[in-house]
Amino acid sequence: MKTSFIKHIIGQNKLVIAVEIKMIFLIWILAISIAALLYCRQTYARFAKYGVKHLPPVPLFGDMAKVFFRMEHFLDNAERIYNSFPGERFVGHMEFIRPIVFIRDVDLVKRVTVKDFEHFLDHAFVVDKSVDPMFGRNLLSLKGQEWKDMRSTLSPAFTSSKIKLMVPLMEEAGENMNKRLKREILESGKNYADVDIKDVCNRYANDVIASCAFGLRVDSQNNETEFYKMGKVASQFTFVRTLKFLAFQCIPGIMKFFKLTFFTRASQNFFRQILTQTMRDRETHNIIRPDMVHLLMEAKKGNLKHEEDNTVNDAGFATVEESNVGKAVTKTVWTEDDLIAQAVIFFVAGFEGVAQAMAFLVYELALNPEVQDKLAREVKENDEKNCGKFNYTSIKEMTYLDMVVTELLRMWTPGGTLERICTKDYNLGRPSDSATEDYIIRKGEGVKIPVSAIHHDPQYFSEPHKFDPERFSPENRHKIHPFSYNPFGCGPRNCIASRFALCEIKVLIYQLIRQVEVSPCKKTAVPIKLDTCSFNLIIKGGHWIKVKARE
Repeated sequence: MKTSFIKHIIGQNKLVIAVEIKMIFLIWILAISIAALLYCRQTYARFAKYGVKHLPPVPLFGDMAKVFFRMEHFLDNAERIYNSFPGERFVGHMEFIRPIVFIRDVDLVKRVTVKDFEHFLDHAFVVDKSVDPMFGRNLLSLKGQEWKDMRSTLSPAFTSSKIKLMVPLMEEAGENMNKRLKREILESGKNYADVDIKDVCNRYANDVIASCAFGLRVDSQNNETEFYKMGKVASQFTFVRTLKFLAFQCIPGIMKFFKLTFFTRASQNFFRQILTQTMRDRETHNIIRPDMVHLLMEAKKGNLKHEEDNTVNDAGFATVEESNVGKAVTKTVWTEDDLIAQAVIFFVAGFEGVAQAMAFLVYELALNPEVQDKLAREVKENDEKNCGKFNYTSIKEMTYLDMVVTELLRMWTPGGTLERICTKDYNLGRPSDSATEDYIIRKGEGVKIPVSAIHHDPQYFSEPHKFDPERFSPENRHKIHPFSYNPFGCGPRNCIASRFALCEIKVLIYQLIRQVEVSPCKKTAVPIKLDTCSFNLIIKGGHWIKVKARE
């Protein structure tokens, strides 16, 4: 009797303890939730306090709820915010719990990126260099003086005189692409084939970067190479990787604490092994090849010197000019890891960013046959003039090709937004004429420039959703409002590889249109709807078009 009573008491005590633990747990959850909501309320109220307009934020998600739940592509999200407040110079944007000033006025864009550049020197992306040196040490992630030194070190590698030597390497990748397309047409049993042009462009970009940046000759169009497989893993912005990217911006301290990396260890080791072995082989055997590996090795030795290009827009209207930061002389000694980091970020940008532009350009040519026909005539004239050969000089002299590429980069801008971190408190002025006081952006807060949304604003480009290369003709270019067109960014922190990217796109389109006609097929997505499961510019349902051998 006594034993059963004791067991009953013990059981009751355990039950009470379990209830108390649950209560304590619920109290903590409630306390944390209340604290989070109060923090959000205080953070979200910052814009309203100073008369800065913003969309009603969702607690903890801010303006990103639709992006997070895959209901909206991030570019559509930026365009929705931009279009919600016509007439405002800048508005508020909550990236989860991180307040960002969303700039709408192109004159303010100029101030932030050029005139007062030193106040907005750095990118928001923070990756710990000791945890992930491959991403933390690249040009995108470096900050302050380290970024300036790396920019001036690499700048000479991207001048026209260096890029023109790489055109034959691009041409070889284009020939492999055309072999694949001809094979697919032949295997279809018809005089045409339906292809996912995004896959074709990804493989072309992969082969160009493998050759130009890593010194490797691969044919990913006709063989499933290990380099292509690893490159695809490294460069694809899946939904999970997008969240990781945003986490590095919003909660870098937590990412550092858990030692999380942007690249997987496997991809880091893969690229490091390739580059290290290539550089050592070239040192041992005194091999010189006109590619990025050679230029990086020369940069490490301090042998690269900046050369002035004869004209600013020598690679096309969209070319960005190097600033005095890139032209400065530096004596910084870089490690092997520093050089590997630059090659890898060059690969990621070239693999996906350039491939996106090329895939959308082929899509637009398929849907705009009058543009394609005019471009084909220019290609044919160039072939006849140069006996079937082309090079950097002949490509850059093709006016209509440049107009087509320039318009493409307006309509479908890879990246789509620019972001900077304020490094010193800065007075942005009043958000609108009706506002009563200036807004001071504090050190550590971010600004976002919605480049793609500005490109689609009818205030700057009439009929913005129409693919119209004529808006960039020599007769019309002067009508473009300064700082309303920025596909490669603006100011000293613009894209260092704009010449390379423009040349690569033009070489692919030249070789493609020379050999095949493109047109819509049954699976072509009309109108375009972007895939919300990716940070990349990808058409939902695929980039399907019909290719037919050109007579």
